[in-house]
Amino acid sequence: MALFLQKALLRNTSRRSVLMLKDWNSSRERNKGRQLSTEAGSCSKLAGKVAVITGAASGIGRATASEFIRNGARVVIADVQRQLGEETAKELGPNAAFISCDVTQESEISAAIDFAISEHGRLDIMYNNAGISGSVVFSITDLDLSEFDKIMNINVRGVVAGIKHAARVMIPRRTGCILCTASITGIMGGLSPHAYSISKFATAGVVKSAASELCKYGIRVNCISPFAIPTPFSTDPMSVLYPGLDESGVVEIIQGAGVLKGANCEPVDIAKAAVYLASDDAKYVSGHNLVVDGGFTVFKSIQFPPPDQMK
Repeated sequence: MALFLQKALLRNTSRRSVLMLKDWNSSRERNKGRQLSTEAGSCSKLAGKVAVITGAASGIGRATASEFIRNGARVVIADVQRQLGEETAKELGPNAAFISCDVTQESEISAAIDFAISEHGRLDIMYNNAGISGSVVFSITDLDLSEFDKIMNINVRGVVAGIKHAARVMIPRRTGCILCTASITGIMGGLSPHAYSISKFATAGVVKSAASELCKYGIRVNCISPFAIPTPFSTDPMSVLYPGLDESGVVEIIQGAGVLKGANCEPVDIAKAAVYLASDDAKYVSGHNLVVDGGFTVFKSIQFPPPDQMK
């Protein structure tokens, strides 16, 4: 029809006919643009998917829950902080639900996953995000091994339990996505106290080990390693290290440590990385550690003295 109209109009060489053709084409392009705009606005990368996120009452977990919901997912917020978790679920709306979950208790992780199944009939995404940083102790000789055990229990054992029980319900469906929060402190030594750093090195290893098995069931397993982000998770221990600084001063130190000028690492950056890994955009990505650090871990400068100072 469009071709016929153009030919008919071109037979008439009058100025009016040419103008009519231009107006028709312009109108067609405008309508096409409106259609594309509508389609882009309704795009939801996680439409219909169900996710469980541990440690989602605040920080990165909360930002990820919000971003998942914005992209069409239904989210179960699993957190040990009951009041805060319930408030978060209420604020995020009807596609968020809360369940109390202490990741040191395997039975509670299992119950959180079973809750998602009972409420929504499926589990598509398991995000093992819960963790603690521990005390600001930098010498191995001062390491409190009881605290080390606590950190490993939450940051590593909790992740393993999350992967175990997510796999339990994903294997029969032969599909699923499992995510874990790692850290740049698990890529390079010396960036945090030993206990936390060791736990994050272990997290990246757990991901590779689990991915090696679960790939045969169509289940992808990945982790995200963020740069330091000024949430209470980071600012609270930093305030202990710098007792004379207010919160804004601590935030300035954390953000000033980055190397990518003109931008700072924020919870939403990790949330969007999680959306990517959980979506079909990453359908062939597994066993990967997605580093979100502005290039911090890719180089180390050698500080030579200026030539004019050497004789």
